[in-house]
Amino acid sequence: MVDRDFQIPSSFDPFSEAKKSENSKGGYVHLRVQQRNGKKSITTVEGLNQNLSYTKILKDLKKEFCCNGNVVQDKNLGKVIQLQGDQRTNVLNFLVKEKLVEKSQIKVHGF
Repeated sequence: MVDRDFQIPSSFDPFSEAKKSENSKGGYVHLRVQQRNGKKSITTVEGLNQNLSYTKILKDLKKEFCCNGNVVQDKNLGKVIQLQGDQRTNVLNFLVKEKLVEKSQIKVHGF
């Protein structure tokens, strides 16, 4: 029998870099608008990284857009930020400007 020295290649994951930059909730931040009553609506932000301080982000969003909001704990979705009014484009620009999320990781839903 011949002794050969060779290494068995370990598994190579071509998407390892992409996984490092993903969020904890599937990689996407979802911005939705929901109609309340009449002309009133709320904007919800879900899918942010759980390591971020939601209260500090909410405080900055409220100050920046002159609106009210709160953080809601949902069983399925985790923490969700709710803001008064249709703030989808404002929140998108804010998250990209502050480098919390890349623009390609944000999905905007609604009418």
